[in-house]
Amino acid sequence: MNIIIGLLIPLLGTGAGAACVFFLKYQISPNLQRAFTGFAAGVMVAASVWSLLIPAMDMSGDMGKLAFVPALVGFLLGIAFLLLMDSLIPHLHVGSSEPEGKKSSLGRSAMLMLAVTIHNLPEGAACGAIFAGVISGEGAVTMAGAIALSIGIAIQNFPEGAIISLPLRSEGNSRFKAFLLGALSGVVEPLGALLAIGLAGIVTPILPYLLAFAAGAMIYVVVEELVPEANEGEHSNLGTIAFAVGFALMMVLDVALG
Repeated sequence: MNIIIGLLIPLLGTGAGAACVFFLKYQISPNLQRAFTGFAAGVMVAASVWSLLIPAMDMSGDMGKLAFVPALVGFLLGIAFLLLMDSLIPHLHVGSSEPEGKKSSLGRSAMLMLAVTIHNLPEGAACGAIFAGVISGEGAVTMAGAIALSIGIAIQNFPEGAIISLPLRSEGNSRFKAFLLGALSGVVEPLGALLAIGLAGIVTPILPYLLAFAAGAMIYVVVEELVPEANEGEHSNLGTIAFAVGFALMMVLDVALG
C-alpha cells in the first residue's frame, strides 16, 4: 500500500498545480514561471544525485573500485534515450513558437502535452526505480527515502501542472478541459514507474543501471529545457535562486527522511 501511495504522490502534485486554472488568470508572470522552472531544476538535480546515483553506486559496492560502472553506464543511457525521444517526438515547449522533433500536423495543445510527457517520463522512471530498490530489500534504498523522492517530485510537479493548464486555458479551452489535460499530463509518471518496477523485478541486477538511467534522463531535461528557460530574459538570477532553494529542499528531504 505504501508503494502505491508513493507512486501516486507525484500525480497528485501535478493535479493540484493544474487546478490553479480555476483560481488564476490565463497566464503566469514571466518572473514566476522562471522561479517555478528553476525550482523544478534544483529538485531534479538533487534527486538525481542523492536519491539515484549514490544508491546506484552503493548497490554496486561489491565491484570495488569499479562500483561507478553501473552508474556511469545507466546515466549515459538515460541521456541518450531522452536525446532520442527529444529528436523524434513532435513537441512544443511553453513559451516557444517553434516545435521540436519530427514534423507533425498535431495541434499546439497536443504538442504542449507531448512536451510535458517527455519531461515527466524520467520522473516516473525515477520513482519506479527507487521503489524497486525498496522492494529488492538490499538496504541501499529505504521506504522513507523513496517517499522523500516522491514528495520532492510532487512539489516540483505543482508548478508544472499550472504551467501547462494556464496556457491551455489562454488558447480558448474551458477551465475544466485545461485542468483535465494538465492533470493527465502527469499520468505518464505512475505508468513509467510501474514499467521500471517490472523491469527490475524481471532482472534484479539491472536495478543500479535503472536508477542511474533515471538520473541521466532527468539531468537531460534539466540541462536541455529547464535551465535555459529559468535564465531567459531579465532578472535571470530569480531562476538561479529558485534552483538553489529546490536543490536544498530535495537534499534535506532525502537526507532527513532517508
